Amino acid sequence: MAGLLLAGLLFAVPVPVAAQTLAQPSAPVELTLERMVELGLRDSFRVRQLQLQVERTRSLLKAEQAGLKSKVSLNISAPQFQAISDNKWNSTLQRNELVRENTRRYQFDLAIRQPVILFGYPTNGVLSLNNRVYRYTQIDGDEDDTQFYNRYFVAYTQPLFQPNRMRNNLEEARLGLEKSELEYQSNVVGIIDDLSSDYYDLVSDAYKHQAAEDFLENLDGAIAAAREVASADASRASEADLLQVELANAQENVNQAANNLRNREETVKQRLQLPAATDVDVRPDLAVVPAVVDVEEAVRLASTTTPRVRQLSIGTRENEIRLEETKGNNAFRMNLDLTYGREVQDPLFRNLWSEPRNSYTVAVSATVPIWDWGERQHRIQAQQFNLDRARLTEERTRSETETDVRNLVATLNDYSQRLTTMQETLALARQLTSSSLVRYRSGAISLVEMLQAVTRESTTSSNYLNAYMGYQRTLRRLKEVTFFDFEAGQTVVEHFGVATAEGVGRK
Repeated sequence: MAGLLLAGLLFAVPVPVAAQTLAQPSAPVELTLERMVELGLRDSFRVRQLQLQVERTRSLLKAEQAGLKSKVSLNISAPQFQAISDNKWNSTLQRNELVRENTRRYQFDLAIRQPVILFGYPTNGVLSLNNRVYRYTQIDGDEDDTQFYNRYFVAYTQPLFQPNRMRNNLEEARLGLEKSELEYQSNVVGIIDDLSSDYYDLVSDAYKHQAAEDFLENLDGAIAAAREVASADASRASEADLLQVELANAQENVNQAANNLRNREETVKQRLQLPAATDVDVRPDLAVVPAVVDVEEAVRLASTTTPRVRQLSIGTRENEIRLEETKGNNAFRMNLDLTYGREVQDPLFRNLWSEPRNSYTVAVSATVPIWDWGERQHRIQAQQFNLDRARLTEERTRSETETDVRNLVATLNDYSQRLTTMQETLALARQLTSSSLVRYRSGAISLVEMLQAVTRESTTSSNYLNAYMGYQRTLRRLKEVTFFDFEAGQTVVEHFGVATAEGVGRK
């Protein structure tokens, strides 16, 4: 009685949720290509790194764009004390003399600078509004001479005959962002291709396991038929023994295929970062509708819209910018500086805003290179070689890409025809296996002929798998080259619902 009561109390105690979860096996994860890509990209460190790179280059572009807007700065020298002797020319005495300087200076410079943009084009010039105020004291014995100074003025600085660094920096920042976005897209598609390869390898192993079991099942049927034949004709009893040997070999093939499938599943679970206890399930369905690919459209996509070709174009443009800047180094250049404003100097601070006088400055400075032993010329030549090499690489890549795409489309069409033929042949081989078993029971064919029919179905199934895997490999390669999924009729990124690089990091 006490034992029954104790058992009742134990069963009445609620089992913790965690214990229930551990006790109940989790449902198997059914893998499709889309599901596998989703799981593979979900926690990918590589994708996150690429996203951070896109965000970094986007911030750099925003910094360059912000640099084209107004800036406000305040420079303060408070205080600046100088008590020093220095040689200075005395025009009255017509000789140098040692002059003792003892000054106290407090200065404030407020400036609002605006790069000059005309019709959206940076001119490399800067326009600024300025205000300079300082207090200057010259100490001479017991007497101090203090002066206050105030000047507010407009200043304009324009570099001439030199590279436009404002425009170049902005363009390079835009190209840098585009490069990181293209790298993001390229790597994501590469990850999708790797995951697709793992998925179809898993499908292949699952299909081989299924085919081995089908072959074993056909041999079971053949043994049953052989025993029926032996019961009617004792002289043919050895045929069942021969089939039994084939059955043992077939069972070993099933075990080997099951082991290969299990190892592949473990590899996939590690790749997808799934718990070790998780069961994965994949359907070895090889039925496909061959994709129809227009070769000219595929060539156009590969030559114009893929990141690889665009990255080469960006590299060519970056070399053009570097060549322009190299030509500007150690070359003739000129700077134009203009200021115009109002100024007041007075011993009293309160008079600094009364009775101002006009003030202006005009400064033109130029650098004229005369002789540098050919340094500038050789640097320009070296950069020109880099540019020529980039253009050749771009041209060669476009040509190789077109050839590659045409070969891939031709190979894909060939595999499509083989796949269609093998589908029909496999269906016919299965019919022949069934009819051969019936005819073997009736004595119409021999054991060898019946075994040939069963083995022919297995061989046909293997050839069908080879055609299917060749078709999928070629189609994956074509997707990687064109970044387009011709079966879905949309880009690879759109088909798998991956976030585009343009949306990374944006709120």
